[in-house]
Amino acid sequence: MSNPWLALDHDADPLERIRQVARAHERFVTEGRAVAQVRGVVADSWRRSAGARLSADSTAPIELATDDLEAYREAHPLARALPIFRDLLGGLAEDGDHLIAVCDADGRLLWVEGHASILSGAASMNFVPGARWDEAHAGTNAPGTALAVDHPLQIFATEHYSRPVQRWTCAAAPIHDPVTGRLLGAIDVTGGDHLANPHSLALVRATALAAEAFLGSGRAPHAGHATVTALGRDEALLSVRGNRIRLGRRHSELLVLLLAHPEGRTGDQLGVDLYADDLNPVTIRAELSRLRRILGPHLLDSRPYRLHTDVDADFSAVLRLLELGRVRDALSTYAGPLLPASDAPGVVRLRRMLDGQVRAAVLASADRGLIHTWVHAPWGADDLEMWQAYATMLPPGAPAHPLALHRVAQLAAEYGLATSLQRPRN
Repeated sequence: MSNPWLALDHDADPLERIRQVARAHERFVTEGRAVAQVRGVVADSWRRSAGARLSADSTAPIELATDDLEAYREAHPLARALPIFRDLLGGLAEDGDHLIAVCDADGRLLWVEGHASILSGAASMNFVPGARWDEAHAGTNAPGTALAVDHPLQIFATEHYSRPVQRWTCAAAPIHDPVTGRLLGAIDVTGGDHLANPHSLALVRATALAAEAFLGSGRAPHAGHATVTALGRDEALLSVRGNRIRLGRRHSELLVLLLAHPEGRTGDQLGVDLYADDLNPVTIRAELSRLRRILGPHLLDSRPYRLHTDVDADFSAVLRLLELGRVRDALSTYAGPLLPASDAPGVVRLRRMLDGQVRAAVLASADRGLIHTWVHAPWGADDLEMWQAYATMLPPGAPAHPLALHRVAQLAAEYGLATSLQRPRN
């Protein structure tokens, strides 16, 4: 296939392709056999879905409902772009054959719009606002897989991992913050098999680009301005002079340490932050020299090593928002732990400090929506105290209440603790 992101070649028979992939899917889920007959991006997604121990007959869970959903999506950055989605894709949402959907970076559906008849069909598989459609919870699907691979793509019929979804075809594209490059979510079009054509993929990609341009309007960085994205990423993303550069691990650590110390650091100080007792001054100087070539002399000074003030970072923005008491905005900006794979002592200290401050602010807020977001994020899924706080906030009759109580009991057993529920501390 000339384009791996398209579901069908131009001369492919859709019905035969559905049958062929269905046979491969059945062999994979029942026998774990290789999936050479399907596209590489789909085979990889099936493996991730199976690795998450997801049943091929499962449906996506609903994580946000009523007031929690409304508050969450009103605060989400993609709320600003909703008019763009409706303007460019509204015709599809009204034709009775398609749905348009917007999800956040964790795959939670924020908006699902279309004719009532097709909305009813989608509701039967929980393709509704508030449901979690990342691969770990819903298997291979266009919005979830587009988020996983960070690329526009189509998922055709039986390519879906979950059998209840296999009568649908969808195309989705990820959307990024135009300044920081942070993944914000995805835009999706869902309908019948006729969507498996180049036009639907081009349409969602163009819509995503239009949304990014709209979000960036009025806040474009000035010449020479640089931003760094390091939350939830093992390697930092540097945006400078209109270019996006993914740094290697060591350069990511150096850049984060320099950002955390605007007053500057000596080579020895950076060496201790990176290597602790295994300090090698020659290695530090070489790494800094290579970093300067990437950044340019206008961004990195020496003696001491220091970044100019027009470099901003996502983790710095989180700290500023916390200082202002804007906990909801801080949590929305917090995309995960700082360089989570790094074991550099200085980065580990910064990561623990930032995690602790965000967590403490969310817990102290006693805001059910914020605590819900925390416990359903990868970094908060095993946080017993947060789950206890969340469970106490849910009305006993709420659908999520028994699930929250089960998670509390499960974590307490894992940690060897007695189960107890306490109101969050203010």
